[in-house]
Amino acid sequence: MKKRLLTPGNVCLQIIDVQQSLMSKIEGAEKVTATVEFMIRCAKIFGIPIISNTQYKKGLGPYVSTVESLLGDIPHIDKSEFNAVANGETESRLDGLPKEVGTIILVGVETHICIYQTAMGLLAKGLDVWVVSDGVSSRNMDDHQIGLLRLQCMGVSLGSSEMLIYELLGKAGSPEFKKILPIIIARDE
Repeated sequence: MKKRLLTPGNVCLQIIDVQQSLMSKIEGAEKVTATVEFMIRCAKIFGIPIISNTQYKKGLGPYVSTVESLLGDIPHIDKSEFNAVANGETESRLDGLPKEVGTIILVGVETHICIYQTAMGLLAKGLDVWVVSDGVSSRNMDDHQIGLLRLQCMGVSLGSSEMLIYELLGKAGSPEFKKILPIIIARDE
């Protein structure tokens, strides 16, 4: 990971497999879903590009409806690969990002499978990866925890959604800060 603070101009948010049938089996699914929604809202305020993946939609179905409604016309790239980067359409979308984008922010499921393998694929492409610790999980907590540990050992940055958003803000008083602060306050209530 490069030793620099992130800015909205050098990141992309990638959402992995937040599908209703899968989320119904995920530990802490409500918190993960709320964090994914928070990250989407903030990404839109910042103007951060968003990539969205589904895992075998024919079998696992659509995204959680609240996440789906926030994404609007952002297409979900369907994949059968656990490593989303191994999917040609996803790789093409990544390759089409502005040159300044050097870090991919990952949220979704499952930590030890698709998040881990996608992070490894991103690292292999020379991109840095930030996994939002409160925006990922697995069907069981042991797999989730070992997934986070393995990600960190492989050089992935881990941090909470709030830590990341404040890093992207950089300062108080900006128009983005004034739009995001009420969202942060509402999360704490």
